[in-house]
Amino acid sequence: MIKDTFRQSFEKLKHYCEDEGFKGWDPYDGLNSKVFKALQLDKVQFFRLAWIQLFKRNPINLRGFLLVPKEYNPKGLGLFLTGYCNLYQIEKKDEYLQNIKFLADKLLELQSEGYSGSCWGYNFDWQSRAFFLPKETPTVVATSFISYALLDAYDITKDERYLQTAINSTNFILNDLNRTEKKEGFIFSYSPYDNTRVYNASLLGSRLLSRVYSYTKDDTLINAARESVVACANAQREDGAWIYGELEIQGWVDSFHTGYNLECIYEYQKYSGDTSFNTIIEKGLDYYLNNFFLEDGTPKYYDSKTYPIDIHAPAQLIATLYRLDVLHENKELVDRVLEWTIDHMQDQKEGYFYYQLKQTKSSKIPYMRWAQAWMFYAFSFYFLGNES
Repeated sequence: MIKDTFRQSFEKLKHYCEDEGFKGWDPYDGLNSKVFKALQLDKVQFFRLAWIQLFKRNPINLRGFLLVPKEYNPKGLGLFLTGYCNLYQIEKKDEYLQNIKFLADKLLELQSEGYSGSCWGYNFDWQSRAFFLPKETPTVVATSFISYALLDAYDITKDERYLQTAINSTNFILNDLNRTEKKEGFIFSYSPYDNTRVYNASLLGSRLLSRVYSYTKDDTLINAARESVVACANAQREDGAWIYGELEIQGWVDSFHTGYNLECIYEYQKYSGDTSFNTIIEKGLDYYLNNFFLEDGTPKYYDSKTYPIDIHAPAQLIATLYRLDVLHENKELVDRVLEWTIDHMQDQKEGYFYYQLKQTKSSKIPYMRWAQAWMFYAFSFYFLGNES
């Protein structure tokens, strides 16, 4: 049974997102500031990183004052698209179908150009400690979520453009991403311009290849997917956890990337029929459920500490448990987490969700991709999994 408070919370969120036209700000969009560009600081790595961190960590929203526009974020649109597809499966409303077509068509428009296959990046320059990616540089993460959403849209509309675009995106995964060879298998890079070894990113590439394989039966796809899954599965710790990646600065263990890893390996098995990673999934799920959620429903970002509490963590919990087909058996936990999240992280007047809660100054900025799209996505899986 779905609580009325959950439905009411979702309706508030839905109205907010639709009223904003699915455009908004992002934690990492500081380099879109017209002021920053006018000061000509965007050529220096130190200033780029410092400026992004100023925006990301500041609980005060500087974006209006420093002229950062609200824009479409392709990955955010992909999350909304899957969300509407889930809602349409429950109730075939015309408004859902119209939004499916609008979002899918918009994603076709927003593809990055000049690569081997269909692909997408973010709507801002992005400087991390590991590398710099200019605006619209495609990544395996954005491309995976978006192509997955286009396949969801194809399954409903039967619009061949969505299917062919998703199939074509595998050329980007196979041909444009770099690979790090391991003792067994390999790890896909995050983008065409780095050689980072981030497990969730590589597994998202595997997940996309596996699902497209279910349409095309092209063995090239499933064979490459397995190589990446093997390498990332081998990186799992004995206790079931994964660190984020292999650089020295990537040694943390966090909630939502653990969720990514689990659902990607599970979906590889689902589409390939290869069940040799069941033990990996079982150990990982046990670690996930026992280390990232407090008894009262508080969702933790990291396994080793409670704060910051990030909105992405409760959202990914719902998606992960739905994908792993264990949502019902963990419904009590999910309900506690969702209720806590609504009570502590949703603006009850406007309907949007906050970015992060901290022990000191929390960030309640209404980021469209990071918070609203993820919670919309999560609610849609919650309703889909509890409709019967």
